[in-house]
Amino acid sequence: MREQLARFFTALGYFTRLPVPAWVTWSPERLARAAAWLPLVGWVVGIAGAAALYALAQVLPASLAVILSMALTIRLTGALHEDGFADACDGLGGGWDKAQILAIMKDSRIGSYGAIGIVLMLLAKAAALIELAAASPAAAAIALLVAHPLSRLAAAVVLHALPYARSDDSSKAGAVAQRLGRGELALASAVGLLPAIALLAPLQALGALALAALLTLWLARLFLRRLGGHTGDLLGAVQQAAELACYVGIVAVST
Repeated sequence: MREQLARFFTALGYFTRLPVPAWVTWSPERLARAAAWLPLVGWVVGIAGAAALYALAQVLPASLAVILSMALTIRLTGALHEDGFADACDGLGGGWDKAQILAIMKDSRIGSYGAIGIVLMLLAKAAALIELAAASPAAAAIALLVAHPLSRLAAAVVLHALPYARSDDSSKAGAVAQRLGRGELALASAVGLLPAIALLAPLQALGALALAALLTLWLARLFLRRLGGHTGDLLGAVQQAAELACYVGIVAVST
């Protein structure tokens, strides 16, 4: 149990900017086994965002409450997944072959595809959450509680299903590119699916799960065809896309 707790804190320290206990020592091997805890990291981020949104909605308009709660979750994660999404847009949008796509994604500069993609992604997430919050701040808070774990489960599934696309050690994501074991995948699935099953109405859960699953499958096929696998940036793109899919799925069956 102590080792599993250490793996969770390792994942929390890697995928967020939150402090971890001093007794959790850094280990690449531990990080390689920490991806199973990604959905639980989503719980932490989702709870923080949901609490902020609900509290702010009591004194501010729904639109401001949503935007500020999104700013908080981005701050907590250091925009790690948003950065990956922007890089993925640049690489897949501007690259013609695998080598070129990987080189573009490694470039720290943002291009037109990345800038347009991340702006549209943030606008779409804000619009969906504002739609929910205008009707009920609690409904928007629940959407955050569901989408953050579920979207990180989607990234973990892609990590498990596809090989790592880079053949060198040029990416810091190489340390977490190890496929999950069956037990680890079962753990990640249980943690990632539980909020949707427990907190949403059946039709809402179906909408969120179905749309997130379909989009994740489409992205996985795209990554396999274009690159032969995944990278850290592509996993970030999956998380962002699946998070948006959850919000859209909930909104679609709620209006």
